[in-house]
Amino acid sequence: MSAALNALFALHRRSLLWTVMRIVRDPHTAEDLAQETYIRAKRAFDEGTVEHPEGFLHQTARNLALDHLRKAGTRAAVETGGLEETAAETVASRVISIEDAIIERQRFSAFKAALQGLPKRAQAVLILSRIEDWPQHCIAEHLGISERTVFNDLKMAMAHCRDAIARHER
Repeated sequence: MSAALNALFALHRRSLLWTVMRIVRDPHTAEDLAQETYIRAKRAFDEGTVEHPEGFLHQTARNLALDHLRKAGTRAAVETGGLEETAAETVASRVISIEDAIIERQRFSAFKAALQGLPKRAQAVLILSRIEDWPQHCIAEHLGISERTVFNDLKMAMAHCRDAIARHER
């Protein structure tokens, strides 16, 4: 069946290209879409679902060209055209600047020092609650203390760390 498709495609290639070219008005895109037509036709022929091969080729090429135009229209509606070359340089980057990275590293060091200054149980409560995301009743059960004690330790630890970071930032 592959030889039959190759012969059929070779016979109709020029008319497929013209069909697509009338829609997309770009020879390179028309060529790409004609090749995509062949690939889709090959899949369909391999599955044995094509009753009218010539019509299938032309309809597939036409559908691909229309899909291409639809996508191009959507892209044009979303993208802004006519911007200057330097316009992209003014877009904010998601990369953290070196200065911000240094500030965050120093803030984290202040947090670590504050965490180490807490009693061991309060350290464990803070780590399990805020870093490991454990619920308070699980922390209480794990540490063998009441939920009220977990709440109080967490409140005290959070305030201690917040104050240490605030002192560091002054």
